Amino acid sequence: MLSARLSSRRRSPLAGVVVLLLGLLVTGGAYALLSPATAQDSAAGDEALVSQGRELFLVGCASCHGKNAEGIVTQDGTQYGPSLVGVGAAAVDFQVSTGRMPMAQPGVQAPRKDRLYNEEETRQLAAYVASLGPGPAIPTAEQYDPETIPEEEREEAIVRGGEFFRTNCTACHNFAGSGGALPGGKYAPTLIGVEPKHVYEAMLTGPQQMPVFSDDVLKPEEKRDVIAYLQANEETPNYGGSALGSYGPVSEGMFAWLAGIGVLVGFAVWIAAHSTRSKKGVQQ
Repeated sequence: MLSARLSSRRRSPLAGVVVLLLGLLVTGGAYALLSPATAQDSAAGDEALVSQGRELFLVGCASCHGKNAEGIVTQDGTQYGPSLVGVGAAAVDFQVSTGRMPMAQPGVQAPRKDRLYNEEETRQLAAYVASLGPGPAIPTAEQYDPETIPEEEREEAIVRGGEFFRTNCTACHNFAGSGGALPGGKYAPTLIGVEPKHVYEAMLTGPQQMPVFSDDVLKPEEKRDVIAYLQANEETPNYGGSALGSYGPVSEGMFAWLAGIGVLVGFAVWIAAHSTRSKKGVQQ
């Protein structure tokens, strides 16, 4: 009689639910005992990074971008400092790591200069701005470093990168990446000697007047191909002699006028100074 009662209780519809709940409780308890410290430490570390970044932001950035990075508009309607909500950590890392931000004074373009914040402070600022809204993250070395391209594929990658660069970038940055002038007092900076990480971030975020090449427009591996081309172009010797800054007809024309015509003028003066002088004699 007793065994029949126990058997009927085991077959109860609630038995499966009870067993499932017990299994979940045991699994959750084991997980909580074994791995909560890592997750809690990570969350606490992120919060601390954001908090430290906000403190740096209020001191060095809020005067132009607002206390909450909402941007500041002047009375005449011009933008004193743009909003940073949604620009992402990559934009902050590019601007701060290259010394473009913070600016010493407002201007048409932020020039590259010595960085004011170290790597840890830059990471803190990037974490704070990233917490304000979704945006591009700081790229990893696998995304921007051409050394991660397999050796047998590197030549093809350079060719692909060169095709894209000549089609989309030379109008501003010059055929050799030396930079060039733009309207309104702006300019496209030189790409010679720029770190691959910063080139990638510039394509990803579109600083100042540069267009944005998001991952939907230009895939990460295609951005890396462009960087590979720039590095290969920079390492190629100048077989024709001095590149004169690689500015094309501007520097070459100036050299032709100053050196070429200067030599001709000097030679003409020398001929005139050493020509035979005729003297009028008195005939008797």
